[in-house]
Amino acid sequence: MSQISSSASSRKAGPASGRGDGGAAPKARPRDAARTQAAILAAARAEFTERGFEGARIDAIAKRARTNKRMLYHYFGNKEGLYKTVLVEAYRQIRQGERALELDQYEPVEAVSRLVRFTFRHFLQSPWFIALLTNENLLQARYIKTLPEMHGLHSPLVEQLGKLIARGSATGVFRRDVDPVQLYISIAALGYFYVSNNATLSVIFETDLSSASQIDAREAHAVEMVLDHLRP
Repeated sequence: MSQISSSASSRKAGPASGRGDGGAAPKARPRDAARTQAAILAAARAEFTERGFEGARIDAIAKRARTNKRMLYHYFGNKEGLYKTVLVEAYRQIRQGERALELDQYEPVEAVSRLVRFTFRHFLQSPWFIALLTNENLLQARYIKTLPEMHGLHSPLVEQLGKLIARGSATGVFRRDVDPVQLYISIAALGYFYVSNNATLSVIFETDLSSASQIDAREAHAVEMVLDHLRP
């Protein structure tokens, strides 16, 4: 609602229009604020994906989001703050997807198979994530190492993998000497490399590795490799 000065009582009230007569701009409603922030983050993710941190421009992000720079600075501070938020949200998204798998309800072999398939498909369906990670690695993790949220996002996954390994070893289907961190790095690598290098690999091997049949074959291969590694 627009701010109305105390002298307004001496004027005849007109129809509500959502604007004051020359007064301050109305405050954003919570829903509008959330929508604006989401639009800015989506635009920033696209810009950082295409141009990297150094090449991204605030003007371009504001234009993509159909807002003004003032709103961007208001919500995220500056380009660095926006980039960090995009990174955190990217990791939070994959962690949320992993939690949604509810792996504890499955037998160890099935649980690991589901995790491998989810990770592979997440990379495949989110090429922007691959681009963000590649850019941050080129920057030697300059920004991600400053984010305190990172530990909290990753530790539950490592803990869950540890429990899966323990359950599997207790029933004799998994080895006991598996490091959950190393295991996850291997799971991620099997999907990450395939997606990040798909174009060049397709040329080298003269095969369209982005075709549905090749993707299905790669997914099955990744599951087989991980399970073979885990078997006693």
